[in-house]
Amino acid sequence: MSRRHSPRPTDLASELPPISYVWETPNRHPRRAEWDIPDLAAPRRLTPAMRAKLERIVCRAPEVMVKITGRTKGVAHLKSHLAYITRNGELDAETEQGASLTGRAGLKDLQLRWEDDAGLDDKRRRDGSLSINIILSMPAGTDADVVKDSARAFAIETFGDNHDYVFVQHLDDKHPHVHLTVRSLGHDGKRLNPRKADLQAWRERFAGELRLRGIAAEATPRRTRGRIRKADREAVVAMRKRKITPDVDRLARKEVLSEVRGGKTANPPWDAQIKSRQDAIRRRYLDYAAELQRSGMEADHTLARQIRQFVDEMPAAETRRHALKNELSELASSRRRYVKQDVHAERRDETRGDERTRDDPL
Repeated sequence: MSRRHSPRPTDLASELPPISYVWETPNRHPRRAEWDIPDLAAPRRLTPAMRAKLERIVCRAPEVMVKITGRTKGVAHLKSHLAYITRNGELDAETEQGASLTGRAGLKDLQLRWEDDAGLDDKRRRDGSLSINIILSMPAGTDADVVKDSARAFAIETFGDNHDYVFVQHLDDKHPHVHLTVRSLGHDGKRLNPRKADLQAWRERFAGELRLRGIAAEATPRRTRGRIRKADREAVVAMRKRKITPDVDRLARKEVLSEVRGGKTANPPWDAQIKSRQDAIRRRYLDYAAELQRSGMEADHTLARQIRQFVDEMPAAETRRHALKNELSELASSRRRYVKQDVHAERRDETRGDERTRDDPL
């Protein structure tokens, strides 16, 4: 005769999924950050590092930008790029050795040294890059000196042991930013070839350096904030400003118009995947808000309220195709309203004309 065991009490925390799903990227970088490491005694509960990151997210801490803007492919290209970031030697540059390059003379010395190194690199392909160009930026209002110090620390930590580099700060834009140019060939003979996961790791490192200097910066992926659409390329944005329709916009509108006129509703598989992922992220937030609400601490209750408000204010999971369909639908509705108004106006004019004709004496 088998013995029946009474069911064990269920602990909600033991069933909660890891909170790191909210902010982790689809391609996780190999080294785990401190906020991804669970508490061994209570693997499903929020650690202090997890809690701090969650607070920064729901309080909308400024997001850092670390972006690869291009690669220099030849000596002439390298020269023009260095001249651009230093404004032809008017701005001081700093190297990996901490040396300051002042004026055109300092810039020329750097160019000659990197040119000589390029000549000795017999393994570089003809179209191989000499350097990788990176921008590190923060939103307007951020202390420019802190941005520069954080960029310097980031460069030392990321490239200082293996790659030559030079960086220059620009202050002629509302967003304080630093141009960092890194020599592709490392001292170990390997070439720098960053991937998507590397960029996210760089963002997190730059944000960490800013936090060490008193700025509550964050480096979360778009999906963490409920955003699914990538930012448009700079070239596309520039064309729109000049009132030029980019090919990407023209083709997208043509595809949506064809779909609407044909009475067909396309449901690509990625739409369902995007919605499913966003639903899962929102559930994770709310699960932990419920867990925090069960705590007896007022600080936990406050954070729970902030989490729920953050989820309520997250944007709808709208793809570019959906946005275009809504835009075209609104445009069509507006045109129909204008047509109806014109028809009613014409009818009123005709009615008034008939009344005047009847009232006129013969």
